[in-house]
Amino acid sequence: MDKEKIKSEIKKSYGEIAKGNIQVGCCSTDNGCCSTDEFSTCMAEDYSEIIGYQKDADLSLGCGLPTEIANIKEGDTVIDLGSGAGNDAFIARSIVGESGKVIGIDMTQEMVIRALQNNQKLGYRNVEFVLGEIENMQSIQSSIADVIISNCVMNLVLDKEKAFKEIFRVLKPGGHFSISDIVYSGSIPVGVLDASEMHVGCVSGASEKDEYLRIIEKEGFRNIQIKKERKIELPDELLFKYMNDQELIDYKNSGSGIFSVTIYADKLEEGNCSDSSGSCCCKGVTNNSKEETKKST
Repeated sequence: MDKEKIKSEIKKSYGEIAKGNIQVGCCSTDNGCCSTDEFSTCMAEDYSEIIGYQKDADLSLGCGLPTEIANIKEGDTVIDLGSGAGNDAFIARSIVGESGKVIGIDMTQEMVIRALQNNQKLGYRNVEFVLGEIENMQSIQSSIADVIISNCVMNLVLDKEKAFKEIFRVLKPGGHFSISDIVYSGSIPVGVLDASEMHVGCVSGASEKDEYLRIIEKEGFRNIQIKKERKIELPDELLFKYMNDQELIDYKNSGSGIFSVTIYADKLEEGNCSDSSGSCCCKGVTNNSKEETKKST
């Protein structure tokens, strides 16, 4: 499918979600799973016990808890990529306090409007939401962020190399990111990867895990760590839309899979080879996660 058409479909669908007209996407109901004729999967984490959580800002569109391992400190400047209605941005605000700053960026106008409305209710003066694309953050100056977070959004970005180049640009030297995202390992049926509805559902835009990590390293990041990883089990009724019986059997026996991962990486200061967590591994990827399996219902 044409990239511009895919982007248009994503904007349209998430615009409708922001307005409360439809429930599709990674996950978008109170019980943690979508329930539509076209898409049904479970990816979202439970935010309810997290300090700073705002239920009105939670559209259940995430696949992780990026703030959990983001090492955000009071006074930090944090950028939330694909900020949606503001859920992760408001959690970050509870950590940075009055002396810090949080900037949310989203490419869907309706999402930005909803986030601004939520922020107006909360009265935060150091939280802002801007309209823009992660691949081209023109409104964000270079070397401004201490921490970048993102939750199940990078998989929707069509040019991931350009996006991570921009992330590197806006991070301060010594800064880092914590990104929750969807990746796959092994061989995923072409029909799944090409389907526009699966793009909206955060699956089709997923990259192969090793290639995803290679892009991150290529753009200059170091101390790359997979902090959390869990397998996402797509229901058979969904997969049957894109493959026949034998293809489904072959897929399940192949060891391939779709995973939610939370990845940490540093933009090191020049000449430095140490991350903020005390590790000294400049290159390569460390997997610190304990894999979990979460099945759809």
